[in-house]
Amino acid sequence: MRRPVIGITCYTERARFTAWDVPASLLPRSYVDAVTAAGGQPVILPPTGEPAGLIGVLDGLIVAGGGDIDPARYGREPHAATGYVRDFRDAAEFALTGAALAAGLPFLGICRGMQVLNVHLGGTLHQHLPDHLGHTGHAPAPGEYGRLAVDVRPGTLLAAVTGAASFTPAHYHHQAAERLGAGLVAAATAGDGCVEAVELPGGFTLGVQWHPEVGAAMGVDADTGLFAAFVDAARGRIPHLGPIGRVSCAQGARGERHARPRPGRVGRSGRPGRPRPRARASA
Repeated sequence: MRRPVIGITCYTERARFTAWDVPASLLPRSYVDAVTAAGGQPVILPPTGEPAGLIGVLDGLIVAGGGDIDPARYGREPHAATGYVRDFRDAAEFALTGAALAAGLPFLGICRGMQVLNVHLGGTLHQHLPDHLGHTGHAPAPGEYGRLAVDVRPGTLLAAVTGAASFTPAHYHHQAAERLGAGLVAAATAGDGCVEAVELPGGFTLGVQWHPEVGAAMGVDADTGLFAAFVDAARGRIPHLGPIGRVSCAQGARGERHARPRPGRVGRSGRPGRPRPRARASA
């Protein structure tokens, strides 16, 4: 029985590894570990060529975290803190998102990925949350996750797949949804009013502003349930297969079973861009 194939978008940045310091297409391992532990087969999709043409061979799509979207895509001038803009990545991921929505492919947007979904559907973004909220809790310092509780809206897909009314995930974002795109509903908010999750009713199209791949690695039940339900929805697209029993992230990483609450299950349903000034947080 094959695993559902989950495409995950990635960064293209200069990176150091072994003897090299070169431009690279890369992704934090926590993404691939979370997908693998949930029963999926991760495939990394660099922002080059025509990745949207692969939608027909994928069972699900994750648009991962990263730098800021070019504000011109939602009709704004760049804020001084808007940074790590990569035009070629914007082009690839907006095309992928459009193709996934048109195909009804299970979609999970994480951090930047939620913002891509929102802007693709006509929404706008707050470009720098400290200006809007008056605090830096969503990204306390470079490379440091904020821990703020989110309240989940009852009756949403997010509520069904996490089985939680409130929980405290790992945040690292200095931007967030302002006006929601067409058809999107807010599925979770932080105590300061920041929209932390959006979804399209029907099917599995969900964006979260926090980093569930980090929470899953830490054993946060809600984030583990989110990945499990997403992979279940992707599995439902494989002919002659349907959702099966889940594998916990802890089991996938260490070969051990850990008793956890079982959240509700859902059915099937480069041309480098010019770098902009660095922002305080970009993940």
